[in-house]
Amino acid sequence: MYFAALLARTEDGWEASDTELDDVETLSDLADLAREASPDDDTVIVLIEQEDSWFGVVRIDGEEDPRIFVSDAAAAARSSYGEILLTDELLGRDPGDDDDLDALDLDGTEDGENEDEADDADDTVDAGAVAVVNGSSAEAVPHGPVGDAGILDDLGIGEKELRSLSSDAVTEIADALGASEVLETVR
Repeated sequence: MYFAALLARTEDGWEASDTELDDVETLSDLADLAREASPDDDTVIVLIEQEDSWFGVVRIDGEEDPRIFVSDAAAAARSSYGEILLTDELLGRDPGDDDDLDALDLDGTEDGENEDEADDADDTVDAGAVAVVNGSSAEAVPHGPVGDAGILDDLGIGEKELRSLSSDAVTEIADALGASEVLETVR
């Protein structure tokens, strides 16, 4: 179960709208959706929370690139909604880091290794093997927070406070922003 809401800052305060992420496939799609919520290029905060296991904050200021904070990258990686936020840049990977399947030696032999040695190696487990989760190595997805923890500094929520939020983070963020009443209307 997840909850997602858009908080758009206007001259009259915050306006909230709930949003379905079913049609959102990329961070770019999410940013476009957020920009539509604020025709005056004001700040839009996207809050996503998944069953108390993780939360994410995306901030869009006009046409600037989205800023992202995710409370637990490993938990978010197991969620299709979390995958939207966990970009290569956020995780510190180069977009070209994915293994090129054409370059892989799929017969089990490596340069200089004969097939008999490869057969012997097949009988043992490679201790250096890396689990693959959603097409990327599990090592590339850290446990714990990732992203811009200072995303809400100018709105009254410092890095330390943001990192310490847990079970009801979306409500606590809305309270700190003075938007709890408008958020409750869409919850």
